[in-house]
Amino acid sequence: MIAQERYKKILEYLDTEGTVTVAQLTALLGASEATIRRDLGVLAKDGKLNKVFGGATSVRRMGLEEESVSRRETIKFEEKDAIGRYAASLIRDEDFVFIDSGTTTACMIPYLTNTKATYVTNGVLHAYRLLQAGLNVHLIGGKLRPSTEAAVGAEGLRGISNFNFTKAFMGTNGITVGEGFTTPDVEEAAMKGGAIGRSFISFVLADHTKFNRAFSVTFAPLSACCILTDRMPKDKKYSESTIIKEVSR
Repeated sequence: MIAQERYKKILEYLDTEGTVTVAQLTALLGASEATIRRDLGVLAKDGKLNKVFGGATSVRRMGLEEESVSRRETIKFEEKDAIGRYAASLIRDEDFVFIDSGTTTACMIPYLTNTKATYVTNGVLHAYRLLQAGLNVHLIGGKLRPSTEAAVGAEGLRGISNFNFTKAFMGTNGITVGEGFTTPDVEEAAMKGGAIGRSFISFVLADHTKFNRAFSVTFAPLSACCILTDRMPKDKKYSESTIIKEVSR
């Protein structure tokens, strides 16, 4: 296999899994460890991956920027829709529910039919859609973040502190074993952590691309939430740290 073919396969693997070891690549590509290490060095120099001890991580892993809501709504929509549909099925009559802002949690709303439950959100568009669906909804106030259309800040935290949720459904930008659930913004992380702290049980809705990505602020450890996803990660350390439910489309 020529070098360019190896580079392509390495980057494709990282795009899916987020991390890879030299041993995994030697088995996958049938190349020597010396060749793989040289390939990783070339790709790292070109800024296409992060070379770490014993392997590499995707350049997305330590990303600090967020894409707009309109952009994120089109990414992995079928996967997000399946996750949202399953999450909505968990709502019961007596539930007092927090729904975090985000494109995956938004996919719950078309499937929410329980008019006896109460819904609280910090997502402006979420609140509008919940209201249009004829559901009982409370909107938490605060400063609006343009990139997520979410209310954050001290006012939002005060609002959350008044509630005791039975269930919280959260979004996340990244999930890793070491860093837990992460997001780029400090104020949004505080809101997410506050909602989880006020909830009896919390679920994180995340398609498989969120695994092995770490952003600048941790809002909860893996043990704090159950993960609803379309594809379970291969790393068994995730299932050892939290409950993961794989949702089929």
